[in-house]
Amino acid sequence: QVQLAESGGGLVQAGGSLRLSCAASGRAVSSYTVGWFRQAPGKEREFVAAISWSGANTYYVDSVKGRFTISSDYAKNTVYLQMNSLKPEDTAVYFCAARRNPVIKVTPNEYGYWGQGTQVTVSS
Repeated sequence: QVQLAESGGGLVQAGGSLRLSCAASGRAVSSYTVGWFRQAPGKEREFVAAISWSGANTYYVDSVKGRFTISSDYAKNTVYLQMNSLKPEDTAVYFCAARRNPVIKVTPNEYGYWGQGTQVTVSS
């Protein structure tokens, strides 16, 4: 089974950018649909973006469309989330997750494999 590890979080000012990485090990991530989720304090885990296996399709929550881009580098077995024009409301712990199915889903319980999360803090 696949193991996931996020990195790239940090503190950034509003309007800035960060690139999160989700490094996979154990299995080829190209065989999984990979999603990014985020969870702010006191809130439920929220879908952000996903890329279907082999990178055929992508999907974003409306609040990040035009600002965030999900991509994959299968040679590095890694999925990225490029986040531009960051806003304070993007502050959260960001998780990557994988499901062994080509269909993108937006609910967390559809994903069976999770990383440990990386903190993103956007200051105003």
